[in-house]
Amino acid sequence: MYYTSAHVFNANPGGGTHSRQTVIVLIALARYIGAMGIKQVRALTTTLPSVTWIPLVRAHSERADEMTAGHRARRSTGEKHAIEDFLYDYYGTRPALMRRWHPGVGTGLSPAPDGLAEHAGWKFYLSHPDGIVTLDQDAFMHARAESVRYIHGLLTATASRPVFSGCFGLHEWAMVYRDSEHRHELPLRLGQDGTDKVVEQHSIRCTHFDAFRFFTPEAVGLNRLQPTRATQVDLDQPGCLHAAMDVHKWAQKLGPAVPGALALDCFALAGEIRLLDMQASPYDLASYGHPPVKIETPEGKAEYVARQRELARRAAGLRSRLIRVCEALLGPDAAAQNREAVAPFNQR
Repeated sequence: MYYTSAHVFNANPGGGTHSRQTVIVLIALARYIGAMGIKQVRALTTTLPSVTWIPLVRAHSERADEMTAGHRARRSTGEKHAIEDFLYDYYGTRPALMRRWHPGVGTGLSPAPDGLAEHAGWKFYLSHPDGIVTLDQDAFMHARAESVRYIHGLLTATASRPVFSGCFGLHEWAMVYRDSEHRHELPLRLGQDGTDKVVEQHSIRCTHFDAFRFFTPEAVGLNRLQPTRATQVDLDQPGCLHAAMDVHKWAQKLGPAVPGALALDCFALAGEIRLLDMQASPYDLASYGHPPVKIETPEGKAEYVARQRELARRAAGLRSRLIRVCEALLGPDAAAQNREAVAPFNQR
């Protein structure tokens, strides 16, 4: 594919060119497209000058280090954390990768004074003849097109549904129902019998397979739904804490296509959601200094729903941004086709 570079200059008081923004316009000739069978044109890429992206790299790594400091310190001593370890063990989060800043799909990096951006040596990046480094969309999609389509479809279907806030976090209770062995070495606030009674006195409606699959055998039949991996696109809804927490999962799956700030925003929100998830669980978090959200009481239910809805609102914004990343990767035609494919699942 042929491309040309057009430069846009922003005036600044000093008359310099540090505020210059380079725009690479990818132009595919009509005859060439027809002859080569190219179906998609990379229309526009905004390129950041080094005076812009170098500080972003530094600020990103500092923010990531701050967010993962506790985990890294505990890892060196082997200490466990019942709340925060989930973000690393279950989601496979790697602090070293978290601190890597990516410009995201559609943004290029101009050369630094000492040479090309270090991204040039990273997987899925491409160096252009003029020294600008961008995500290699063709290589990325060749390797991960199926994942991108799935993530786009799942997030689109999830976003189309209303928030359901009547689950009250009972999935965590169903994971310890009538079971003497628990995932966390923490006491149950109400003891085993009291915990079992709470489960039995409520209607359980868990929509998320990755929560449901950890239900105890005795709790499986109590769930009004029987989610499977195959029905995830059909059932995930934006009020579910785990579906909201998964914005971090999908940001990781999309990797270098996701702008660094968005990736860390997803991780930060997942941490807040995880805290509520555990506060509303049957576990006693007194040793961590966190008060319980007593979902077995009217007051606790009201607190849970209020916080759940606020977290769902914030997750919706991040989900929309991830959808846009997917659509930038897919291109308008493929994105439209993918939306059409999941349309039968919308609003369910």
